[in-house]
Amino acid sequence: MTIDKAMEILKENGYKYTEKRKDLISLFAEEKRYLSAKDVQEGLKEKYPGLSFDTIYRNLTTFVDLELLEDTEWEGEKKFRFTCAHNEHHHHLICLTCGSTKSIHTCPMEVLNSELNGFDVTGHKFEIYGYCTDCRD
Repeated sequence: MTIDKAMEILKENGYKYTEKRKDLISLFAEEKRYLSAKDVQEGLKEKYPGLSFDTIYRNLTTFVDLELLEDTEWEGEKKFRFTCAHNEHHHHLICLTCGSTKSIHTCPMEVLNSELNGFDVTGHKFEIYGYCTDCRD
């Protein structure tokens, strides 16, 4: 996903182009890690000192609905990241300190399928939390 592609998807879905939306998307493109709404507010406070959590969450929710961002929850807080560039099925390793992510292509569902006993799975999400080599040292 690129910033231009994200803005195009917003426009195709009836959302106005605004500098604030572009700056919000750009922040995620630059960071390449999970960010909380507080991280977003901090990252944009110089340009938008009055940016409210309501505005941030409303846009983040829209971006997730349009698959521009992925979301997760850890430590009781919702966090967001730019949608992965590749479309194949994958999961993530997530650093609890810096929020950086690494894609993994092994899926635990391959092992679990034999134990589902007729349960109809419609989707799943698998994340492994820990510390990257930079934060571990």
